[in-house]
Amino acid sequence: MNCIIIEDQPPAQRILKKYIEDYGHLELKAIFPDALQAINLLKSQSIDLIFLDIHLPKISGIDFLKTMPQKPQIILTTAFPDYALESYELDVVDYLLKPFSFPRFVQAI
Repeated sequence: MNCIIIEDQPPAQRILKKYIEDYGHLELKAIFPDALQAINLLKSQSIDLIFLDIHLPKISGIDFLKTMPQKPQIILTTAFPDYALESYELDVVDYLLKPFSFPRFVQAI
């Protein structure tokens, strides 16, 4: 399963990358610090899953989700629980509240 990370914080990027590697059934295609940088890759490659932060520069993860015509599976990652209800209305797979453990990561997938 091809995936990407859209996350602006390097420590969170590193944790997600390690969890993806440890899980073993995901292929990480790219890491982007903001959602707009991911658009070209999403148009040119088949991505099955996006780990998407909510608080991002330029456009929030929620607003980015609302603009996507075809959505792969989305797992939102955030330190803020306030967006949980809205995220489920956008048909996301799961909502990971930072910091999250590896078992919680696996459960989300």
